[in-house]
Amino acid sequence: MNTYQGFNKEELNYSDPIELFNSWFEEAKKLEINDPNAMALATANKEGLPNVRMVLLKGVDTGLVFYSNRNSQKGSELDQNSNAALCFHWKSIRKQVRFKGQVSIINSAESDSYFNSRPRGSRIGAIVSKQSSILESPKIFAEEYEKYSIENENIELTRPDNWVGYRLIPSEVEFWLNSEFRLHQRLRFKLNSNVWIKNYLYP
Repeated sequence: MNTYQGFNKEELNYSDPIELFNSWFEEAKKLEINDPNAMALATANKEGLPNVRMVLLKGVDTGLVFYSNRNSQKGSELDQNSNAALCFHWKSIRKQVRFKGQVSIINSAESDSYFNSRPRGSRIGAIVSKQSSILESPKIFAEEYEKYSIENENIELTRPDNWVGYRLIPSEVEFWLNSEFRLHQRLRFKLNSNVWIKNYLYP
């Protein structure tokens, strides 16, 4: 590894952080061993108590899209406080991207489309799971899953109302490049009056 690694000219020419993210994401999809779309989602409840967990990125447009059970802990926290953060860390390419922004529920048509694209077994799991509720034994969930599968074998599955998509619209995005001796580089995009302002930050 080089002692010093900087952003290249093409990366510095991006005025929209989503475009730079897409470039890095394509690289990660080729080189990251497992789940390049895995991201840490940080939320907080109305008291400000933080929480974090891994979720999977399922779409990139004006923001970043992921799906979950609205009755889960993350769903409850997002209902209380729509501010959230996301972090991708790709060890294989020694890069990290962090997002801060507001999260909102996407429209039903988008959620339906993605739900219907999932394997039937995954759809059944989403329907049966009472995500984040106390479970006496994993065996109970397995039995509920099996029972629902048998009873609905020939029935078209529809998305439950509590299974929704979320979109984080970023107001701040930071790109991090690894280098030896803590000569890492950090490039931050911060939205100011609908204009992205770029600055380097000390590592």
